[in-house]
Amino acid sequence: MQRGIACPAQKTGDIAILKLLSSHCLFEGLQQRYRHYSRTLGCEMNFSIYLPPTAFNPSRAPRMDGPGKFPAIYWLSGLTCTDENFTLKAGAQRTAAELGIVLVIPDTSPRGEGVAASPDAAYDLGLGAGFYVNATQAPWSRNYQMYDYIVDELPALIEQNFAVGDVRAISGHSMGGHGALVIALRNPRRYSSVSAFSPIANPIASSWGRKAFTHYLGNDEKCWQNYDATLLIESSRPSEHLPLLVDQGDADEFLPGQLKIERLIAACEAANYGARITMRQGYDHSYFFISTFIENHLRFHHNAFRNF
Repeated sequence: MQRGIACPAQKTGDIAILKLLSSHCLFEGLQQRYRHYSRTLGCEMNFSIYLPPTAFNPSRAPRMDGPGKFPAIYWLSGLTCTDENFTLKAGAQRTAAELGIVLVIPDTSPRGEGVAASPDAAYDLGLGAGFYVNATQAPWSRNYQMYDYIVDELPALIEQNFAVGDVRAISGHSMGGHGALVIALRNPRRYSSVSAFSPIANPIASSWGRKAFTHYLGNDEKCWQNYDATLLIESSRPSEHLPLLVDQGDADEFLPGQLKIERLIAACEAANYGARITMRQGYDHSYFFISTFIENHLRFHHNAFRNF
């Protein structure tokens, strides 16, 4: 029998109603998938969540209040992904169960009927490629408000419906690594720490980033700067520096043309930002890379939770 919140996906005033799509026991915890209507994005959205063994009462749904609040790591996935890529491929749940960490995995863009998509079905624009920005240009601005969804709406939803408190970290891969870095750097008091695998570190200098920013944000490149981790680090203040961890494979096919990790390293050095950025010999851009080092990232965030 499935355990969790199982209700029709709809909106009722300011209360989001969750529909349980799936629930599986995993390392004595629960791996679940939900659908809800997002007021921010104007469409239904899916997210996955892993609840470690201590985060729920097996006899009923996850607690919505009371003293048992658990820290959460928000994982942002990359181009073409959904919430299921990390859930099925990363192998993070074993360590999350051990450490008592909730994993929250949203989708990478709005989807559904009426949501704008790339006119030529390109993988790097539109569906699956929200780039975690608040779009200002039509037709994207109607739904592509992924920054606000990740920063505000989704955490509020999670904290209202599960035994999750306001101690949170954020991580991601590729486009999601870009999103995690940007969101944490712009909101340093909301997150205990940030980490990334193979992030698009300087999207203004990347064809992926330039294409997305032109469509979503317009042609004024000054408007792009708030969504570029390298530029944000260059202008950061020491009082706002977060624990920051990045892993990058040196066999990554996107490293020289798209990711620009060397610019992130230079920015951290110039700003005296105490980031841990490691080049991993022989590793590529795939989930084989992520699954190898995801335990390190979860333990990194677990240590940061203690000081938050």
